[in-house]
Amino acid sequence: MTEFAPKWTFLTNHSHVLVCLQKDPFMRARDIAEMVGITERSVQRILTELTEYGVLTREKEGRRNRYSVDFSKPLRHPLEDHRAVADLLALFA
Repeated sequence: MTEFAPKWTFLTNHSHVLVCLQKDPFMRARDIAEMVGITERSVQRILTELTEYGVLTREKEGRRNRYSVDFSKPLRHPLEDHRAVADLLALFA
């Protein structure tokens, strides 16, 4: 995490987690938590929510989890639901 932690950001922690997993589908919750600046427990909750919504699929590979993103899922807010997860993540590719 950087020395300067802003009080607010334009993206949610859910989108930050997705950006991390887009870059590395094997990233551990501990590493995601450090990068996003939240607790590992919060990351676990977000991973569960994203999995329940169908944005993420979790597969066990050895001792690690591999996360796959369903880029076709629509964003959830009414102002954004005409866009897909792919549109959001394309900003960070």
